Amino acid sequence: MWRLLTNRRVLMGAALVLALLTVAMWPETIPVEVGPVSRGPLVVTVDEEGETRVHDRFVVSAPVSGRVLRIDLEPGDTVVRGKTVIARVQADAPPLLDARTRAEAEAAVDTARGALGRAQAEEQRARASLDLANADLARERKLETSGLTTRQALDARLAAVQTAEEALRAAQFAAAATTAELARARARLMPATLEAGGRVLPVLAPVDGVVLRRLRESESVVPAGDPLVEIGDPRHIEIVSDLLSTDAVRVKPGMRVLVEGWGGDQTLAATVRRVEPSGFTKVSALGVEEQRVNVLMDFDAAADAWKHLGDAFRVEVRIVVWEAESVVKVPTSALFRVGDTWAAYVVDAGRARRVLLELGQRTSQEAEVRSGLSESQVVVLHPGDLLVDGSRVVVRAE
Repeated sequence: MWRLLTNRRVLMGAALVLALLTVAMWPETIPVEVGPVSRGPLVVTVDEEGETRVHDRFVVSAPVSGRVLRIDLEPGDTVVRGKTVIARVQADAPPLLDARTRAEAEAAVDTARGALGRAQAEEQRARASLDLANADLARERKLETSGLTTRQALDARLAAVQTAEEALRAAQFAAAATTAELARARARLMPATLEAGGRVLPVLAPVDGVVLRRLRESESVVPAGDPLVEIGDPRHIEIVSDLLSTDAVRVKPGMRVLVEGWGGDQTLAATVRRVEPSGFTKVSALGVEEQRVNVLMDFDAAADAWKHLGDAFRVEVRIVVWEAESVVKVPTSALFRVGDTWAAYVVDAGRARRVLLELGQRTSQEAEVRSGLSESQVVVLHPGDLLVDGSRVVVRAE
């Protein structure tokens, strides 16, 4: 009897140990988040910040060196081509000549006077040669009429007259040129007077538009060519965005652009006009050098839709590089790499089954599935390291 009780206790202990081992080795159920594999439109975009700018910008500069008077125009003021006075510049008087410069100018006058005398003498010589050639031609014509000379000799006299005429014309041009040189040399010796300077020259608007920036406001001395005011037409603006060169190679003229984050409630439409052929280096906020390329875009909507935008306003652009109306797509948070292949976990009868995928186009949120999944399946989002093929899973309550 005692032995029978002992055997029962051994059997019960063994069963208990087996049960504990079974519970310990039983696969753990992992709570997961899931998402559907769906079919629908997919739009792949290159997203970047952009800036508006006036398409045609004009910088009005000082035509001469002098003192620019105070500019009363304000940014935003309307200007009319050829009528609105942008600025007034009081021209400087010519500088006084020092002794060395005056001596050089006097020597230049003497040189020009001698050159003019030589040119006039050459003109007289050419004129005398032409008179002689004409006299020889007249005698040769009389001899030819009497039959005392040949046609060849007459042609030679004609050629001599033409040569003499060309020589006289060249001498006359040379005399005119040296006369101008003498006048210029004498002008350098003209005394500087207050009347020579002090003239106020009005600078008129070259085009219709508005004042964009006033580069000079107070009265000051400026050299010739110094910028004064920038003007342009804010009704004709474009968008410029500097893309990474790796993104710019995907962008082509004519692509559709979605303009967002500009301050309005609606998304504006634009079109890529040009991808500039050369890039430039730009240092990012993290101090990394990046190769950037400017992409120019034009608005498609009427000006009333973006009339509150001006020059150098910030916008966000999304350039559509690929789009399709109906594709099978999966959330990118469900994807992970297996070697060189993309994969995902499909929830099937309470277990996670790993499937290998062939993907197409991708965005930051969704990816096109070409093979491996169908739109009726459910995939695990954000799969963790504990999840393996065949793991028991339970959908986590939201």
